[in-house]
Amino acid sequence: MLDGVRDLYVAKGKKTVHVDLAGDRPDDDELLGMLLGRSGKLRAPALRTGTTLIVGYNGDILSEHLG
Repeated sequence: MLDGVRDLYVAKGKKTVHVDLAGDRPDDDELLGMLLGRSGKLRAPALRTGTTLIVGYNGDILSEHLG
């Protein structure tokens, strides 16, 4: 799922984490912890635009990359 993704933005509440996957990629367990919700499924919304993946809702990040 992360093939070709360079920038990952993960929104949790009011906090947003940016991960540069091209430069300093965390290990798989840490990435799964960011991407999966309590149910074990991918958190929503999950949007990919080009080489950027946005997971979780943050209006500022969404408008910056989508609009």
